[in-house]
Amino acid sequence: MAKNESSGTGKGGADVGAAARQVGENLRDLGNQVRETATEQYDQLREQAGDYYEQGRQRALEMEQTLEQYVQEKPIQALLIAAGVGMVLGWLWKRS
Repeated sequence: MAKNESSGTGKGGADVGAAARQVGENLRDLGNQVRETATEQYDQLREQAGDYYEQGRQRALEMEQTLEQYVQEKPIQALLIAAGVGMVLGWLWKRS
């Protein structure tokens, strides 16, 4: 009977080893999938951030051109508006 148990243990040990190898392979596969998914997400976010940056840059250039055109067309109004904004900001800064 002892011999029977030891041969059963040997077979069970081989089964455990095979199961452990299978678990290891599954973990490696899962790790590769996670890495690939993370890389894809990173690339998408990076591309999206670049698009947002470019859109913001274009808007800033448009605003700059619009402001420049307004100042050239109405210099006195632009000066008075700038002075008013400066006074309000100075007043707010002084209060805090």
